[in-house]
Amino acid sequence: MSITLTPAAAARVQRYLEETPGAIGLRFGVTKTGCSGWQHNADLARDEREGDRVFEHEGVRIYVDAKSLPVVAGTQIDLVKQRLGEQFVFRNPNASAECGCGESFTTDPDLA
Repeated sequence: MSITLTPAAAARVQRYLEETPGAIGLRFGVTKTGCSGWQHNADLARDEREGDRVFEHEGVRIYVDAKSLPVVAGTQIDLVKQRLGEQFVFRNPNASAECGCGESFTTDPDLA
């Protein structure tokens, strides 16, 4: 399963890439944290690392490390505009529950 971007998310990431010299794509993954266990991480990729899986969607290269891939496979990244701001939203089919604040999530224990 790949990682996908909605057109709005892809357009925003492409603007970030144009504004950031040396950036080659989006780095996406998870870290163990929060009250539920996992937190999504998204940042600009500046290099391809050993073990990365690279997806391309809507003209954006998405780099995912091997440890994160089972947890994020199939995730759709969207950009949601709210009042005067905007934020990325991750629709992860592997998330079985989220903490009350929405910052972290849990998955089936077999994925980690």
